[in-house]
Amino acid sequence: MKKINLISIILVGLFVFLSCEKDETKVVVGVFTSPAITSPSGGGNYVLTEATEDDLLATFTWSAADFGFQAAIRYYLQIDFSGNNFASPADLGNTNKLELKVLVSKMNNALLTMGAFADISTAMEARVMATIHADVDTLYSAVMTFDVTPFEKIIIYPSVYVPGNYQAASGYESDWSPDKAPQLYSVKSNDKYEGYVYMANGSNEFKFTDLPDWTINWGDTGADGTLDSNGDNIILSDAGYYKMNVDLNALTYTIMNTHWGLIGSATPDGWDSDQDLTYDAANYVWTITLDLVAGEIKFRANDDWALNYGDDGPDLKLDAGGANIVIGEAGNYTITLDLSDAIYRYSVVKN
Repeated sequence: MKKINLISIILVGLFVFLSCEKDETKVVVGVFTSPAITSPSGGGNYVLTEATEDDLLATFTWSAADFGFQAAIRYYLQIDFSGNNFASPADLGNTNKLELKVLVSKMNNALLTMGAFADISTAMEARVMATIHADVDTLYSAVMTFDVTPFEKIIIYPSVYVPGNYQAASGYESDWSPDKAPQLYSVKSNDKYEGYVYMANGSNEFKFTDLPDWTINWGDTGADGTLDSNGDNIILSDAGYYKMNVDLNALTYTIMNTHWGLIGSATPDGWDSDQDLTYDAANYVWTITLDLVAGEIKFRANDDWALNYGDDGPDLKLDAGGANIVIGEAGNYTITLDLSDAIYRYSVVKN
């Protein structure tokens, strides 16, 4: 019995020793210091105008972050609506320096992209995000508040192009021509792009380009969902209308084949099943003409609720998972779904 107890004590001691040794390897020595915005001071009130859109709005400066060791730090200047707790921030730019110049046009475009209203003063917050690696905690500055009034302007969203061997057959003019290719858009200007591309071929090959040329392009060597600079062509073995998402921060992408339908209490089958839309390759839209009763409708992909659009406006702009669209009276309608641009839209026309 004593021998067994002695062995037990030795094993427990060994386990404690190894556990302590393992824990010690996780200890991080160092003091983490967040960046702090030093200019401009908070409380400013900016009125943006088209006449000054090329002017410098402000030079944002901040103190250096400290991660406890020497590292290459990337700083991101972010803004969001006051009180939103940076749930969906927009980036005004990023740098490895301790300052960033922001033009009037840059701020205005970011505000309109986020949904701010032109000619109305909006309370905003700004912060600096410091990062060195995905495995190391991100550091944030304290929030700076300011008010800003944007002006009405057509928004030019950042985009990437999708050239490939499918273009001529799918209505995008000539194959492998970035300047003729459909685009994916970053509506929040955060290097995350989304869009829909029709591919008519039985076997489709393509790549992503940063501009309407081949200066910078990404493929996927190894077909693992990770983008590689000058990588292999990405291959899709079926024709389809593909939803594509590209994240240039993480260098990843996802692709989903979709077919669109209309569903709702206003449709012949109510909420039980979809009425299939037909793709119009000449105009890059989905359409359907059918009899509706007074009620509600939504658009959804692949006879499923995982991907659906409604309208929270209602402003004829589609919102993912948005509110039901109201059909006020019975009649024969032509309904169009347009997913070809940065902002997804629809129309409901009574015949």
